[in-house]
Amino acid sequence: MAMAMAMRRAAALGARHILAASSTSSSGVLLRRHMSVDAGAAMEKVRAAGLLRTQGLIGGKWVDAYDGKTIEVQNPATGETLANVSCMGSKETSDAIASAHSTFYSWSKLTANERSKALRKWHDLIISHKEELALLMTLEQGKPMKEALGEVTYGASFIEYFAEEAKRIYGDIIPPTLSDRRLLVLKQPVGVVGAVTPWNFPLAMITRKVGPALACGCTVVVKPSEFTPLTALAAADLALQAGIPAGAINVVMGNAPEIGDALLQSTQVRKITFTGSTAVGKKLMAGSANTVKKVSLELGGNAPCIVFDDADIDVAIKGSVSLAAKFRNSGQTCVCANRILVQEGIYEKFASAFIKAVQSLKVGNGLEESTSQGPLINEAAVQKVEKFINDATSKGANIMLGGKRHSLGMSFYEPTVVGNVSNDMLLFREEVFGPVAPLVPFKTEEDAIRMANDTNAGLAAYIFTKSIPRSWRVSEALEYGLVGVNEGIISTEVAPFGGVKQSGLGREGSKYGMDEYLELKYICMGNLN
Repeated sequence: MAMAMAMRRAAALGARHILAASSTSSSGVLLRRHMSVDAGAAMEKVRAAGLLRTQGLIGGKWVDAYDGKTIEVQNPATGETLANVSCMGSKETSDAIASAHSTFYSWSKLTANERSKALRKWHDLIISHKEELALLMTLEQGKPMKEALGEVTYGASFIEYFAEEAKRIYGDIIPPTLSDRRLLVLKQPVGVVGAVTPWNFPLAMITRKVGPALACGCTVVVKPSEFTPLTALAAADLALQAGIPAGAINVVMGNAPEIGDALLQSTQVRKITFTGSTAVGKKLMAGSANTVKKVSLELGGNAPCIVFDDADIDVAIKGSVSLAAKFRNSGQTCVCANRILVQEGIYEKFASAFIKAVQSLKVGNGLEESTSQGPLINEAAVQKVEKFINDATSKGANIMLGGKRHSLGMSFYEPTVVGNVSNDMLLFREEVFGPVAPLVPFKTEEDAIRMANDTNAGLAAYIFTKSIPRSWRVSEALEYGLVGVNEGIISTEVAPFGGVKQSGLGREGSKYGMDEYLELKYICMGNLN
């Protein structure tokens, strides 16, 4: 019940796409009209490619919600309705689970090579439809096309990687304690997987979970975000085209609490994998205890980015901090630099250079080529940013750049830099998930480490320094699952992704990500002499 209430609150928070106050000037109306034309042309291109799906996928069939209900998917840049998709609940989810459970026995019995070939075909189809998938993602999520194209490539890389890893699931032979025995260890697929994915990376967060699950021989029920189901449905369609059998991938969306409860209560679902907020992750973890499911959770972050006085400021500014590590996806990533800690000796110089770099960011509709920052996902996200800004300024922080809604209206927000942030402010304590860069001065290396670790989160952290000894010392002292040294983009399919403390359990990507979908079986064979 508690889990359901939490998911209802989360769904309600984002489901209200309340339109922000926008300019009523003629130029503003023309701009929005121009956006609408572009969006219409983009939707036509997606539709012509056969990738616009609005029904759920159960057992290889596209199905409406059993009660006929639908939900609107809106473009956050314009407020326009892109499509009405099936609003599913517990009954549809139960059927999807049954389909996945039935298909598991045949899919898991295929050879690793056969599964690998199907995954490789899926990868190739994603790449061949890269532009259409990116358009769809920009339309329903808002990120600039350049970022959307990058996500398609990034998402496809997980399918390609795990297609290869499927053939490298090795067991073990243990030297026996008695001469007439042989001791074997097998790795076998865990079974049906419930994958709950977020809106900020609507393709990559699916492929990063479904890729290893299918490679291991598991089958999957995917529950994408209600804000961005179209990308998930398009990806699932391509999986079917690639020859991944009916029932191996199922997609249900709509009533988040009902779908979540059905996944948790089912004894046929043997694993839950989730990317999203820490609050919902805790509820899913608690709900999984009743049936003792395996759980992997990639939860919220509060990433520190530490700029030491010996850092190359150009590297810190141009290479990572202002563009890649902070303002990518309008600050709506779990590994965004949430707190930029700058050593006192270079604080003023860094702040000046940082502001200059941020001023070059172009805010606009993601379909426009010049756009480097799109809208936030919805009105609730904007209100959260405003709450954090008001809290910071009331406690002594100063707005160095931006600090208000953008003149474009809707859910656009100005790229913002806030100076002299302290640890009693929400900007320091919690994840803002918006285009706000808090600058925090510090004195010593020890101060920086203490401030960086002063949080329950532990996902990503960044360091900028020219000192190799310092990079080792600080990297090892930081209580985070991911650390970037002189680099702001650190995610890759070949490395383990995940956090410590309340940022989650388990790892995704790399060979370590395969273990999350496997069980160990020990076999003792006796009387062999």
